[in-house]
Amino acid sequence: MPSYEQLGDLLDPASTVLLTVECQQGVVGPDGALPELAREARSSGALRNVARLVAAAHEAGVQVIHAVAERRPDGRGASRNARLFRAAERLPVRQLTGSAAVRVAPPIEVGAEDLVVRRLHGLSPVHGTDVDALLRNLGCRTLIVTGVSANVAVPNAVFDAVNLGYTAVVPSDAVAGVPADYTAAVIRHTLALVATVATTDEVLRCLKQACGRS
Repeated sequence: MPSYEQLGDLLDPASTVLLTVECQQGVVGPDGALPELAREARSSGALRNVARLVAAAHEAGVQVIHAVAERRPDGRGASRNARLFRAAERLPVRQLTGSAAVRVAPPIEVGAEDLVVRRLHGLSPVHGTDVDALLRNLGCRTLIVTGVSANVAVPNAVFDAVNLGYTAVVPSDAVAGVPADYTAAVIRHTLALVATVATTDEVLRCLKQACGRS
């Protein structure tokens, strides 16, 4: 884990953005398309920790971006070049544009100044979406990555952020995947090589201190 001072240096509210990845009702909600992932996101406390981070970001003046995956009812423009995409077409809950499934899931509260970025294709919430342009326009230098899943979308987001020149921070207990021990392994053996790994409480303390300085 980073020292408190090192993490605090990274989390300047003026140049930090908090990204939530696929924290939508159709993914992590109680009636989501992937029940095992939804259960893990909730039982592990990851979804609650994402909500805590979002609330703290709002208080500290840190911009929040919610990355949502969805598809048109006719599937136009959707990717089909991987087993994951084809399997998603057969799931009982589909992430259809405009449906409840693509709304950000409780207990996360979407603020009036939050940005919601929706994608119709691919695996990454960053590459091929508006996220990079938004981050640059916001003056972002540090991207806090939270959400699901540690199997695919979260590593994609971290790698893309690093390749684009941002410093990535991953709150290890605000990320979920399946099985649970895989999440811990991918954070320790992969994400920790390219991102600053911390806990939710450590990030919250830094954001609270930033509020005190402002």
